[in-house]
Amino acid sequence: MSSEFSRDDRIVLEGMRFYGFHGVNPEERVLGQEYVVDLTVEMDLGPAGESDRLEDTVSYAHIYRAVKDVMEGEPKNLLEAAAQAVADRVLAEFSVDSVGVRVKKPHPPIRGSVIENATVEIYRNRG
Repeated sequence: MSSEFSRDDRIVLEGMRFYGFHGVNPEERVLGQEYVVDLTVEMDLGPAGESDRLEDTVSYAHIYRAVKDVMEGEPKNLLEAAAQAVADRVLAEFSVDSVGVRVKKPHPPIRGSVIENATVEIYRNRG
């Protein structure tokens, strides 16, 4: 999910913010907190680039809503499970070749720590 160019076409949605209730600790399930999600989908964007038609790509709005449903939906114990649920949903609903998901928990509640983000990154291919 780097910002460098590669041969693979991709759509990148960065900094999506959601309020969810994920975590192992009971207070995380009650109080909730903000989560930040970056998502990259890889697919052939050539047809959309040539046609200039939404039908030849995937809608950013539809992807956003799918991620929102997961992140603001059923609580998960682990960031890993939340990231996997996002990847599974995107692969199930959209014609993409692969998906990269980064889930950040800003300022995780770890006693005595100063941590900007706890982050999980996963990459899943279709099939």
